[in-house]
Amino acid sequence: MSQKQTPMIQQYLAEKEKQPDAFLFFRVGDFYEMFFEDAKKASQLLELTLTAKNKNTDNPIPMCGVPHHSVQSYIDTLVDQGYKVAICDQVETPQDTKEMLKREIVQVVTPGTKIDQERGENNYLTCIETSSQGYVLSYVDLGTGELQCTELETEEEVINECGQLQTKEVVRVHPLPTSLEEKLKERFSLIFSDHEAGEISRWSSLLENIVRPELRQCIADLLGYVADTQQCNLDHLQPAQYYQVDFYLQMDYYSKFNLELKKTIRTGKAEGTLFWLLNETKTAMGKRQLQRWIDRPLVKKAEIVARQEQVQILMDHYFERQRLVECFKGIYDLERLVSKVALGRVNARELGQLKQSLQYLPEIIDLLEEMEIPTVKHWKGYLPSLMELTDELEQALVEDLPLSTQEGGMIRKGYDATLDQYIEATENGVQWILELEAKEREKTGVKNLRIKFNNNSGYYIEVSKAAAKQITDERYIKKQTLANSERFSTVELKDLEKVLLEAKTKRIEREYELFVTLREKVKAQGPWLQRVAEEIATLDVLQSFAVLAEERNYCRPTFNEEHELKIIDGRHPVIEKVMGSNEYVPNDIVMDKNTYELLITGPNMSGKSTYMRQLALTVIMAQMGSFVPASQAKLPLFDQIFTRIGASDDLYSGKSTFMVEMMEASEALRKATPDSLLLFDELGRGTATFDGMALAQAIIEYIQQRVKAKTLFSTHYHELTVLADQFSEIKNIHVSAKEENGQLIFLHKMQPGAASQSYGIEVARLAQLPEELLIRAEAILQELESKEMTSTVVDTVQETKQENIDSSKEDTMSTVDMVAEEQLSLFQEEEEKVPDFCQELEQLDLMQTTPLDALLLLHRWQKEWRER
Repeated sequence: MSQKQTPMIQQYLAEKEKQPDAFLFFRVGDFYEMFFEDAKKASQLLELTLTAKNKNTDNPIPMCGVPHHSVQSYIDTLVDQGYKVAICDQVETPQDTKEMLKREIVQVVTPGTKIDQERGENNYLTCIETSSQGYVLSYVDLGTGELQCTELETEEEVINECGQLQTKEVVRVHPLPTSLEEKLKERFSLIFSDHEAGEISRWSSLLENIVRPELRQCIADLLGYVADTQQCNLDHLQPAQYYQVDFYLQMDYYSKFNLELKKTIRTGKAEGTLFWLLNETKTAMGKRQLQRWIDRPLVKKAEIVARQEQVQILMDHYFERQRLVECFKGIYDLERLVSKVALGRVNARELGQLKQSLQYLPEIIDLLEEMEIPTVKHWKGYLPSLMELTDELEQALVEDLPLSTQEGGMIRKGYDATLDQYIEATENGVQWILELEAKEREKTGVKNLRIKFNNNSGYYIEVSKAAAKQITDERYIKKQTLANSERFSTVELKDLEKVLLEAKTKRIEREYELFVTLREKVKAQGPWLQRVAEEIATLDVLQSFAVLAEERNYCRPTFNEEHELKIIDGRHPVIEKVMGSNEYVPNDIVMDKNTYELLITGPNMSGKSTYMRQLALTVIMAQMGSFVPASQAKLPLFDQIFTRIGASDDLYSGKSTFMVEMMEASEALRKATPDSLLLFDELGRGTATFDGMALAQAIIEYIQQRVKAKTLFSTHYHELTVLADQFSEIKNIHVSAKEENGQLIFLHKMQPGAASQSYGIEVARLAQLPEELLIRAEAILQELESKEMTSTVVDTVQETKQENIDSSKEDTMSTVDMVAEEQLSLFQEEEEKVPDFCQELEQLDLMQTTPLDALLLLHRWQKEWRER
């Protein structure tokens, strides 16, 4: 690019330098063009033809372009792939200058500032900065006006919050720790956008609720980036609100992933999730609100009960609720419309959608008053002014509105006297020409006289060569002589031409002026419109809860402070919807105030994981304010949910399934409180049997002694079930199954006590492993179960017990310790009567006995001894 460039390319390069990390869409006539490397890359991403400017020179410039009328779809494609697009428009018209048109970047569209999101989706732009306490985080949805901030202590909390927000772009004023940036990029594929520090004083009106200087600066930095990229005022943004993550039921990134709250693990789609189940909303605002509530269930009983009360009212008023739903169906996305109005990006059709939406407000308020829903009192203050706005929009806008605001056809006749003149001129212009043509024929006597129009000559009178001799009137001015005709004009025709040509331009200009005036009137009502949108969103979610409760026979849960958990006939809500209520087997989950843990045993595929997820989803639904899938539900209020369900490697970080298990368990055990809910599924299975069993038992004991949180712990280590005999806070339950005619049948019913066997081979048979393999497995199993143990095993147990006593100051003992102690005391106290298995100990060949053989024998002897 060392060669001298044309003025236009110089202009392009100057603007490109301002946004080097963005595709520059450079307006040239009816196209947006890209040059150099932008053109090469965009042609591949957008499947455009790559051509060249100055093809005949030694250094042609790569070029591609898109039509201006369809540019938005191309911008969306690039932004959705994580790129930025700088829009460089012509800011002058040919009438303004005789020089090259001036062009400037008028907007930068980024993944975090895009406002035309899919219906019902938030798009959060986030700013993260280090602070004296750890981190501060702020976020904004430019499309809805939501502005929030919080404080976080650790990197993991920052990652969890970004995961919850599903942010795609982070504003960075100062470098963040490398480890945090790498984790954010790996997990969420977001982009970092560097920007200079913002001025706090510039945003004082939006910061009035925020006290801490670090938070105020973080928000100012975020808003400074938004203002610079969008090149417009941000009047629609709501004052920043501070929140703490513990204001809500906390769930980390992994727990939400495992519970499939909004995306399934297998497909990454909404179908089959809790959101999919609950989403009976009818508006885009309601859909977004539902997703926020799923991410952030409540922890305060009064707030939950207030939602429950409104759900009950809506259930009790079926017909009014149905009319309310019909109103909601006609309401467009008010939040996004208000934002587009404030940003100056609303089109004519969208203003019509706003008008249509506001027309439903009086009926909605009447219905709320009939049902005596408390929310209605908030509406009374701003309804009159909104109704005045609705009337004005109704009087001003035509029914069938165009998309463009630059081509006229938006404003009704009778709304503005000046516009009416222009409308009359454009609509009656043809008739005026025909009337003038008839009058000139009569005056001249030329029957084939015609008044015609073209872009070069404008309006003119045309007659044939022969008839031209009859034109003797001095009013006629010759314009052009053709082979077969002559063209003339008159003062009257010129005046009429001026009126007609100006009328079209003036009409478009006047309509746009009136449109801008209407837009400003809507903008002035922005805060009230945002309040209406919020109220409608909340009511929409609550009616969705009412519909589900009624159709699926959900019950209203109650909450207690005694840590009692009692769910009768509980169901997994999503699976029940898929299977049908007649097919699903309900189960109770009962834990009194003194029960901390349920140890769940049973065959694979029998429903243990479903049982655990069922409880978590029930808790989340209850603390959202929804009714729950059960015939009765009595719950404590939980502050956090931790899960370890399913097996997955963290390939990005090179962590195995077992390492991921241990990290998630560690996170839960460090952060859980007695008010938390822990769900551990097959913890410890990713390592050697004894290592896994030891870790599983230690975790169970740690929860029982230190954490004291409600915990569901499923396991195939049947040896751990003896813990229920040693600790009253631990209970055994199992999933029942039976064998009929050699086939394993899952009953999917929870029963008290431990499972008698694991049915591993039967499950493998259901998976259709080769029969020869299964027969061999059964033979090996019988061999293992029949092998015996010598007294050396007791010696080994004694040594293990002594080592544990010497190396640990904890009060607890392992299962092996307790069994050994029980066995040793037995031998000491009953010397005269030797137990039957002592002979087995003497005859056992220790060199041929594996650790697993020894453990199985020890377990059998313990069982035999207890049955004596």
